[in-house]
Amino acid sequence: MVGEIISVGTELLLGQIVNTNSAYISQKLAELGIDVYFQSCVGDNSGRLGYVLRQALSRSDLVILTGGLGPTDDDLTVSTVAEVLGRKLICSATVLSDIEQYFSRIGRRPSENNKKQAMVIEDCRVIRNAIGTAPGQIVEDGGKIVVLLPGVPDEMKRMMETGVVPYLKEVGGASQSTIRSKVLRFVGIGESLLASQIEDLLAGQSNPTIAPLAQDGLVDLRITAKAPDVATAEQMISEVAREIRTRFGALVYGEDGEQLAQVVGRLLVERGFSLATAESCTGGLIGKLITDVPGSSRYFQGGVVAYSNESKSKLLGVPSQILSQYGAVSRQTAAAMAIGVKRLFGSSVAVSVTGLAGPDGGTASKPVGLVFIAVISDRSLSVGRFIFNGNREQVRRKTAITALNLLRMALMDGSSAVG
Repeated sequence: MVGEIISVGTELLLGQIVNTNSAYISQKLAELGIDVYFQSCVGDNSGRLGYVLRQALSRSDLVILTGGLGPTDDDLTVSTVAEVLGRKLICSATVLSDIEQYFSRIGRRPSENNKKQAMVIEDCRVIRNAIGTAPGQIVEDGGKIVVLLPGVPDEMKRMMETGVVPYLKEVGGASQSTIRSKVLRFVGIGESLLASQIEDLLAGQSNPTIAPLAQDGLVDLRITAKAPDVATAEQMISEVAREIRTRFGALVYGEDGEQLAQVVGRLLVERGFSLATAESCTGGLIGKLITDVPGSSRYFQGGVVAYSNESKSKLLGVPSQILSQYGAVSRQTAAAMAIGVKRLFGSSVAVSVTGLAGPDGGTASKPVGLVFIAVISDRSLSVGRFIFNGNREQVRRKTAITALNLLRMALMDGSSAVG
């Protein structure tokens, strides 16, 4: 079975709401071994929705629509699907009773437009809504399956789990296979260089497949396998992942949704270390990434955002002579900031950054994107010089990621950096 997903809602096209529903539905279909080759997003327009639905039905066995099941005039999914399939709309007494009970529980009366949601497609299988008013619907038509789900994520997820997945298993829509993926996360290497070093694996791939995805300062490598069962799929993935890890070593910092700051935090806990940060050009971004991790209070002592020269001197003790002789963006200032913040918080290790995020302020000797990053422990102090490309936000992001990675590498290499 080949599946397709259509997300309905003008608010999605305008970027007012992030479309998380498609990702969730795709994950569930993958678990069932159902391939998804296309996803579409269409606004609240019957003509365009009808066009997209007809196109989907021409190439896919299963079409799942999410959104557009509400009570207002621009909620057109049910009527449009009925029109495309040549089906009537009928009032479901069961759904109407569910809607009335829902409003009774919250101490309100349903309006006439709420009752519109009791209109379902002729001969559909209703998926009752336990936490809202719009029912889900499953329609079988000429060997095709059309599923209508609410756009509200909680309602959609519950119906997917309790209604759609059991139905697909029941009718044999679920494949005798499963699709599984693992993401290896890289830092300190670009996408093109990474791809060139696994060119043989990319050229020969069929199952599992390998796909890189680049972000600012990070690269993900997704490995996907289709197999008769979960254990076999995971074994297939494991063999490829093992080969990739062998080639890249410490450049692989984690897997799946693991964040770089999580890895750093885990290493700090394992070693019983505490951390402090001093930031100039990143404006507190490193501290934010660290404290986004639950439990970071176990190891993060605190940070200082020292943007001006005055604050660098007063808060971190950077000598005025260093600032006047070498400037705020210099190897010497980065080192002094790291020394100062480590002393201030009494931490085991500290990291500091100073640089030119732009877009203005650069010179021939100190261009926009120039950044110095220092990492200090009780045993060592190292300072790195970097030039990052991109706009202001990209420079800041790459600086923060690189600082965390230098800290990670120092924590891993306890014999030469920290300990």
